[in-house]
Amino acid sequence: MELRDIEIFLALAEELHFGRTAERLHVSQARISQAIKKQERRIGAELFTRTSRTVRLTEIGRQFRDDLQPVYAGLHESLERARLAARGITARLRVSMLPFNVLDLHPCWKAFRSRCPQWELQIRPAPFRDPFGQLRSGDVDVVVAWLPVEEPDLTVGPTLCTDSRVLAVATEHRLAGRAAVPLELFADFPHATAPDMPDYWEDSYLPFHTPRGRTIERIKPVANADELINLVGMGEIIHSFPSHVTKYWSMPNVRWLPIPDMSTMAFALVWRTEAENDLVRALADTVHDLGTFRF
Repeated sequence: MELRDIEIFLALAEELHFGRTAERLHVSQARISQAIKKQERRIGAELFTRTSRTVRLTEIGRQFRDDLQPVYAGLHESLERARLAARGITARLRVSMLPFNVLDLHPCWKAFRSRCPQWELQIRPAPFRDPFGQLRSGDVDVVVAWLPVEEPDLTVGPTLCTDSRVLAVATEHRLAGRAAVPLELFADFPHATAPDMPDYWEDSYLPFHTPRGRTIERIKPVANADELINLVGMGEIIHSFPSHVTKYWSMPNVRWLPIPDMSTMAFALVWRTEAENDLVRALADTVHDLGTFRF
């Protein structure tokens, strides 16, 4: 069976929709159907039941998926290691970032690559949902996260950067004309939240209560940064950010206001303790040697 056909089967087993699978793999729906029919002829049984409205795995399809997934993952990793080796790269360090300022931190990435040319450094944005889950699943090696991080299975490394805080409001919002906004006023307006955050960690980003004990209400769960800033721009919520975002989100419908009584945010390297290796230690040493970036 060709590797592409295996990929098509596993994608369809996850999506259970021919159109979404075709879009995800950048092929036609006819190519998806052709690959699945070829696999079914070879096996001698249906892998999916299809109606005009639904696609479901058969019992044989589920067994085939469960058997193929680890084989495909191992083969994919072997191919990737071979591609890296062909370029003289022996390993890859995958870093997931919650702050947006990848470019501001370029001196750190440049220093690591200069010190460790045999390793590839990959920087990606972290998801809003459960960013520590990426570490625990092994999808990334390091997360750049705001402090404090108090997870028993995770190690907190050196602080990479610190940043002051700003409030984003729509230009038509009644706070937009102020020179600054105290934290106490946050209780007068709705805010957003991201699912699957530990309470202590969410509270360190945006407190659940004002200094006088009033509740800061979260009414909008958001899945990504674009959704968040669009809700702000439409005037549905207000939201606090580290101040570096003002360099990356220059939007005519959003005003950025200082928050004098919110503490500075610190972002540090975080990794799974059991997965610590030479690559992680080399990045931590680089950050330590360069010192903390302040924005």
